[in-house]
Amino acid sequence: MTPSGRLRVGMIGLGTVGAQVAARLLERRAELSRRAGLELSLARVLVRDLHRPRAITMAEGLLTTEPAEVLDDPAIDVVVEVAGGEEPARSYLARAICNGKHVVTANKLVMAKHGLQLLELAGRRNVDVYFEAAVGGGIPLISTFRVDLAANYLSRIMAVINGTTNFVLGQMARGRTLAEAVAEAQAAGFAEADPTEDLEAHDAVYKLAIMASIGFGAHVRPEAIYREGIGRVDPVDFPYARELGYEVKLLAYAAQDEQGRVEARVHPVLLPLGHLLGNLEGAANAVYVEGDLVGPVLLQGEGAGGRPTASSVVGDLVDLARSCHRQVQRRPAIEFRSELVMLPMDLVETRAYFRCVLADRPGMLGAMFTVFGQEGVNIAGAMQKETEGDTAEFVVTTHPASDLALRRVRERIAAEEPDIAVRSFIRII
Repeated sequence: MTPSGRLRVGMIGLGTVGAQVAARLLERRAELSRRAGLELSLARVLVRDLHRPRAITMAEGLLTTEPAEVLDDPAIDVVVEVAGGEEPARSYLARAICNGKHVVTANKLVMAKHGLQLLELAGRRNVDVYFEAAVGGGIPLISTFRVDLAANYLSRIMAVINGTTNFVLGQMARGRTLAEAVAEAQAAGFAEADPTEDLEAHDAVYKLAIMASIGFGAHVRPEAIYREGIGRVDPVDFPYARELGYEVKLLAYAAQDEQGRVEARVHPVLLPLGHLLGNLEGAANAVYVEGDLVGPVLLQGEGAGGRPTASSVVGDLVDLARSCHRQVQRRPAIEFRSELVMLPMDLVETRAYFRCVLADRPGMLGAMFTVFGQEGVNIAGAMQKETEGDTAEFVVTTHPASDLALRRVRERIAAEEPDIAVRSFIRII
């Protein structure tokens, strides 16, 4: 596959992650080559602007603004994509594969939406697609799913997989408003100038789509995953949750049953105090997996940032080089079962937390509980603080009910009971 004894690497992107990848390839070249069994040689890097200031000094002639010099050069064996975004990254990866090049990518959006097509194209061209960094940054998730847990039937995946929202929720638990917590995350370098992708849970959806597809052998598309961000979580919900024995987290959740039905959803949840994911602090990520042979497994670490992501990208390169050195394709193929069915969110059963504000007069509690009862939602617990003024705040937790029934409770209270309002609704795991 590489008769010269060298794996020539072309890169797309030289930002935060790309600079770390390039630095590792240039500064640790001899050590990485020894581990790989082939010389790893950074041959060309595609950038938008040759003169932009960068965190790394590159040799003259290494940078280019011409995609063809990376994607079409027959001397380049593997293309590493760390630029991000859907286009032109997807087109670049497809073009590289069509030209017979292996690819390594950290692009969660492309792999979530187009990964199946890229993998099928790579199979036809007899090359490999590596994407460890696309989900957990520096956490070894994809290799764990594809190799280490291959003997297991995985029934459930639960993940706190977005460091920005985990940091923000942690600050809100300390009394900060959402806006204040986001500002602190930005100041600490954990949130982008526009954090919408994180706060609205798009990032977590892309990552869950990849994990569920690989873990369950089901083609789980991002658009089929129920998504709800953290915008409606209020600081007052955190002390209530603690009093009830829970932590508030943004959870990516996927499960499959014996009938081949898969549910996949990302939304705020209450997790029991002491749960392995509930204890996760700061911008860290963690994934909790349940397998029939291995039992529960927790994978935890830094899920974002230049250094952790570069760790996975370079690790993929070393793995690829070892396969090329041995003249084998070591990565197991991904096969999706066609009989798996996505379970609609309306049919998902879950417990729930409601924080309601009622007019402080007789009959209001009875009216609220009547709505719950008529929709078949049983109350598990209720809590009211002493009230001031003419309103009262009341917290209700429920027994398991369909998400449709829980939604109808909220809709009916909003439409039929002008003196009752649902201020917060959070599902309970």
